[in-house]
Amino acid sequence: MNRTVEAQIVDAEDRLRTAMLRSDVIALDELLAPELIFTNHLGRLMGKEDDLAAHRSGMLKVNELRPSEQHVRVNGDMAIVSVRVRLSGTYDGHPANADLRFTRVWAVSPHQTWQVVAAHATMVA
Repeated sequence: MNRTVEAQIVDAEDRLRTAMLRSDVIALDELLAPELIFTNHLGRLMGKEDDLAAHRSGMLKVNELRPSEQHVRVNGDMAIVSVRVRLSGTYDGHPANADLRFTRVWAVSPHQTWQVVAAHATMVA
């Protein structure tokens, strides 16, 4: 029996969170599409290689990602996720702690796996 697309996306979100916490560049490389467009909470546009480089170099270190309010909407071979997270860690040696909401668009890759093709983060007041 095939799992529902929503269950697959929830699982992919869990794998993404774990990869971010571990700075697991191999897992992140599998989960992020080559054409990724990510707008961070400061409005800066980043790509897949920018994200991988930040984890690889240790510039970004995520200590906690506590999710809440996760919403998944499936539309054919794409899914949109909105999730609120409490993030704590460091960026370039400085504390990085925030309550954020991420919106991610997941799409089926040529290898028939789910990958993030677009993402946006914003701070929650």
